[in-house]
Amino acid sequence: MRKELAKVEGERKKYKAHFERIGKKINYKGYSEETILLKDIVDVETALIVADHIWFTYTEGFVKARIQPGDAIEFEARSKSYAKGYTNKALKISNKATDYKLSNPTKIKKLA
Repeated sequence: MRKELAKVEGERKKYKAHFERIGKKINYKGYSEETILLKDIVDVETALIVADHIWFTYTEGFVKARIQPGDAIEFEARSKSYAKGYTNKALKISNKATDYKLSNPTKIKKLA
């Protein structure tokens, strides 16, 4: 669990991270969508690591920043909670837990 993100849930803050690679996922409409993996996410204000990795959709903001694997980037995002885990109602299995993520990344820029 990302405890540092839980403490600032709902707040928009500035973060630094390293761009690792581009991936793909199938979105809820069934279409393939590019994603971006960021590693070692640090809260700029407190200098604390808030997550070891985070996946974002590869949006226009990331494209405009012209980042390459290995680049350090800075961005603003909001901390949000989400339910993760597995549920099977037929077998009465529920392994749901609350975790935290960053959403709505803006002001994305590559660091020198």
